[in-house]
Amino acid sequence: MTTGGTTSTLTIRRIETVPIRVPLGRVYRGSYYEMSHRSTIITRVHTDEGIVGEAYAGDEDAGLLEIDAIINHEIAPRLIGADAMAIERCWEISRGVTFNILRDRRLGLVAQACVDTALWDAIGKALGQPLWRLWGGYRDRLPMISIGGYYDGSQTVAEEIAEMRERGLAGMKFKVGGRDPRTDARRFLEAREAGGPDFILAADANQGWTREEAIEFARLVADAGLRWFEEPCRWHNDRRAMRDVRTMGGVPVCAGQTEFSAGGCRDLMVEGAIDVCNFDASWSGGPTEWRRVAGMALCFDVAMGHHEEPHVAAHLLGAVSNGTYVECFHPDRDPIWWNLIVNRPELVDGELRLPTGPGLGWTLDEDYIERHRVRT
Repeated sequence: MTTGGTTSTLTIRRIETVPIRVPLGRVYRGSYYEMSHRSTIITRVHTDEGIVGEAYAGDEDAGLLEIDAIINHEIAPRLIGADAMAIERCWEISRGVTFNILRDRRLGLVAQACVDTALWDAIGKALGQPLWRLWGGYRDRLPMISIGGYYDGSQTVAEEIAEMRERGLAGMKFKVGGRDPRTDARRFLEAREAGGPDFILAADANQGWTREEAIEFARLVADAGLRWFEEPCRWHNDRRAMRDVRTMGGVPVCAGQTEFSAGGCRDLMVEGAIDVCNFDASWSGGPTEWRRVAGMALCFDVAMGHHEEPHVAAHLLGAVSNGTYVECFHPDRDPIWWNLIVNRPELVDGELRLPTGPGLGWTLDEDYIERHRVRT
């Protein structure tokens, strides 16, 4: 695959996809969900100039083949012959796949994100620069935290945090919302004691609690160094409920991963519902849309996170001044991040050093892709 160079145009010749599905080490359970597999789609945009943009995106197990079909049968025919350098136009052309009101809108959004991310990789390769630098270059490393605290009983809280420390992680996003507030507060305080005062510790309820329950939990842990309380309240009235958790519970609140658009994140900010926006580029149309949200967030004094997907999130968060932490999972929970990327750097002092190669800068393991490929 050609990288580097100074080409002024990138004419899209074809788009290739490889869906993969990987079994997890065990079943992972949160407040109201469980996961047994992790899936993604390798997307490659081939250009007439010989540059190939390559990315993986999606984190979608259900709907994997539908997303793959949308890319190949709906997006690709619209983009063949287009200039990948005209990224805003390409994004606008592909947006039409989200307009079908009889289809789960997230399927079209993830398909669009797969292509948008690969297009950006091609642009970075054409210009010979890593994306975090093209997008702003604010920092070249970021703290990495792991998502954990699942309700599977496989480890004690202390054992899990000790393992995270051993893997060099700077902190943890701890699952709550699946028990009553007092029980989960005790679990969270146990995590704080095990991690110590310098261990970054957030809580994530995955929309598991009522407004009153979330406020109760927030008050119980308010003095325990809670970095943020993520998606504390049930979905049906969550903007106003999260605003109340912020003001009455006295803790920073994070949300955005379940929003479909920059407009949805704007409304969270206008309502005063959040301190941190963890919009997910891979679920919501790609880096082009995420960067719009990051600009708005700066105007509202809101920090930016990113829901999972560290291979993309690292570039986006490193580029902007209001970025926070890169999130990952235990290798059993996200074997793709830990095994697909050949040149994934080791953590140093809890930080992930961003790639210096052009585009996304990641080299993917072709043998791993072939072993887990879903035949369509």
